[in-house]
Amino acid sequence: MTSPPSLRDLYNDPSSAWSFLPAPSNGSSSTPSPPSSSEYTYEWKPSRLSSRSIFDLAPSSDLHDSGVDVSFLLSSLLASAVMQYTSTAIVMPWEVGRLLLQVQWVPRDACEPGPSTETAEEEDGELSDSSTENDSYFTDPNNGEPIPIPRMSDEQGYIVRRSVLEEGTRPEYIIPVGSADGVWGMIKRIGRFRGEGWLALWKGLLTFCINDALFMTIQPFIDNLFQSFFFPSSTPFQQPPLLLPIASHLLTGFILSPLDLVRTRLIIQSFIPRYRTYTGPIDALSQILHNEGGLKGIYFHPHLLIPTLIDHTLRPLVSLALPGLVAAYLGSHVTAESHPFAWGLAEFAGNCAGLLITLPFETVRRRLQAQVRGSAKPVKACVEMRPAPYNGVVDTLWHILTEERSDLPLHVKARKARRGSKTSKGKQAEQDQKRREDEEDESWFRNTGLGQLYRGLGMRLGASAIMFLLAVLSGGEEKDSGWAEL
Repeated sequence: MTSPPSLRDLYNDPSSAWSFLPAPSNGSSSTPSPPSSSEYTYEWKPSRLSSRSIFDLAPSSDLHDSGVDVSFLLSSLLASAVMQYTSTAIVMPWEVGRLLLQVQWVPRDACEPGPSTETAEEEDGELSDSSTENDSYFTDPNNGEPIPIPRMSDEQGYIVRRSVLEEGTRPEYIIPVGSADGVWGMIKRIGRFRGEGWLALWKGLLTFCINDALFMTIQPFIDNLFQSFFFPSSTPFQQPPLLLPIASHLLTGFILSPLDLVRTRLIIQSFIPRYRTYTGPIDALSQILHNEGGLKGIYFHPHLLIPTLIDHTLRPLVSLALPGLVAAYLGSHVTAESHPFAWGLAEFAGNCAGLLITLPFETVRRRLQAQVRGSAKPVKACVEMRPAPYNGVVDTLWHILTEERSDLPLHVKARKARRGSKTSKGKQAEQDQKRREDEEDESWFRNTGLGQLYRGLGMRLGASAIMFLLAVLSGGEEKDSGWAEL
């Protein structure tokens, strides 16, 4: 019995790639006969993935041959930086106006006249009542006004300022109090004020832009790092715990808190060159480090650390938790994928409710950032600041509520008319004025600083409403765009 022929020549490696020769171009040939096994041409080509840039910016670039297209990468980064800077410059005037409203100190007795003026008017009225026909013998005919009482002065001879509405004692770099009742009013006042001008609406623009760009870069990186460390086996379909994004926001806000402090100082300082405390962000950071305790003071001072922790904990907690709670009331199965309109409405309602919680603590943080510590000289701010410093978060909240007023703009009370020249119409006008002042004094909104804690609330709500309408009109395609933070 003969052994079968060897099958070694018939073995074919299944991992080898076939390479077929092109068909002959000669049209006269008939159907070719099947080639024998010796006519096959084997060509080994190692399998590899299609070459793509690691940043997915240049799909045609070959990493193995030519590497990353550096020029295209740099141009893309430059275009992204220009877009970020331009978008920040558009919203910067509203940010400046809102921050100045938050740090502006408006005392409760701002509209009350000074004691010397009131005393002089009362004495003038009493003199008119007791005057007789021979009144001209006892008065100076060339001067119809009473002699003013000398004003109090300090140790250096400067007149003591009794009210924030006194024009004579107000420094030239301070914007008058009560001239604006909203962010848009403050923007117009800044642009028209002689010491500021329209260019002052972009104070701190570079610092604000760098802070936002770094926050949007560092926060997702820390969030992914936390997820890979604590939940390495989680799938993309699993929702991470709420604690991880809150922790990433908190850590990022703590790292970038010096930039936020520098931005606040640059915005509140006067735009007049001779009254400026800092010439730029680098100079501001160096002065703060040198005069206010170095890195330990800029990071761990209680007036800076505690407001930073509260602010960067409440904001992500509210923005992530409240939409889900509102959506639960709208329906048990309301999600961004199944019900985009209902989910957008829940986000809008949650954002509006969250502003009522977060805005007072943001105001407190701005007030504590505006006051200096250590051996630093006070910043010459372009708005009225509290003469005495605050002592912590609770102290700031208490003094804002108890010593400030909320009804803006302020209106100066009219001076009392001379009693000797009163008519029936003048008496009626004075009674009406007195009744209006009594109603104003009895108003609870005038006697509390609650409105001072919510400066800029209308602008925030308007921005949220605009973003909600844009999301509805666009069909909800961009669900991760987020709400506008103006």
